[in-house]
Amino acid sequence: MQLSKSEEQLMEVIWQQGTVFMKDLIDASPDPKPASTTVATLLKRMQEKGFVGYTIFGNSRQYYALVSKDDYFSKHVRGIIKNFFGNSVAQFASFFTNAADLSKEELEDLKRVIDEQLKHKKP
Repeated sequence: MQLSKSEEQLMEVIWQQGTVFMKDLIDASPDPKPASTTVATLLKRMQEKGFVGYTIFGNSRQYYALVSKDDYFSKHVRGIIKNFFGNSVAQFASFFTNAADLSKEELEDLKRVIDEQLKHKKP
């Protein structure tokens, strides 16, 4: 399941801070600040999607992530590879390296990352 752009912005704050109250999310939002009802609606949708949980403290709810940022973006990238590149990681890598117009140093860094991953893979 995927988050909307507004939901992703809230999740980014939750991932950074660990636990937040609605006031924290509103304070972290860019101007103009969203209405509390808007944030409450987004949080409710995020709960229904299984991305956030909460603990009740009196009349307030403290929200926390149920899905890690790495897990979310890993699934998101895998979906892009599947939907736009015919499930071909090589086609995705080719597109990425060409479209991003990487410098020689950046390509060498990427190669080092790949070489390091290859060391840890079993034959």
